[in-house]
Amino acid sequence: MERTLEGKVIAITGASSGIGEATALLLAEKGAKVVLGARRTERLQSLSDRIESAGGSCIWLEADVTQRNDLQKQVDLACERFGTLDVIINNAGVGQLSRIDELDVEGWEQMIDVNLKGVLYGIAAAMPVFLKQGSGHIVNVISTSGIKIVPTQGVYAGTKNAVRTITEALRQESAGQVRVTGISPGFVLTEMPNAMKNATMKNAIRDTMESIAISPQAIAQAIAFAIEQPADVEIGDLVIRPSVQN
Repeated sequence: MERTLEGKVIAITGASSGIGEATALLLAEKGAKVVLGARRTERLQSLSDRIESAGGSCIWLEADVTQRNDLQKQVDLACERFGTLDVIINNAGVGQLSRIDELDVEGWEQMIDVNLKGVLYGIAAAMPVFLKQGSGHIVNVISTSGIKIVPTQGVYAGTKNAVRTITEALRQESAGQVRVTGISPGFVLTEMPNAMKNATMKNAIRDTMESIAISPQAIAQAIAFAIEQPADVEIGDLVIRPSVQN
């Protein structure tokens, strides 16, 4: 594979599985130095071993995106070990799907903390580095939820739409100094349903995934495409879904 990202330092949240894992593998194969964060350290160690055994460059740390200091530690680690940070991919996410009138307030708070505040914490950690060096790239993994509103996804879609709004506002405010990209996947074959508390929704999402979901590698390719563009080219928004998804 052509090493088009040779030497770029890229931090990825939620890197222990799914889209984060696939993206780490692809970017490292293309020559990037990846800085991985997630809560499951055994998964990160295994992924790091795979990357390094293939000749890639990888470091990792335990990081919970609901803890602002953990995101700061991830950015600091990148700068300490590699001297800079070129890209941050805010990928970590969680979905607790249910009707709003079921009042899963705990689930609402979890989604707000991970999906929304986690992205903001990533931006807050990376932006000072990007502004100091006069360049950088923020990639926020969003969702097609919120593009099409459906029952049981109201609060989940709300968090994703908030990130979509923040992403576009930041893109305009950055005026080209920092590139900003939103990636909105549709159904992707990941472990996301495993964390769902609502058994009915968990089974429904799993069934849909098994029927139509695309691979995490498809999203990784889209992320790589956005990052690989020349410095004066910004991919503002990409929607990637199964061709059969409504």
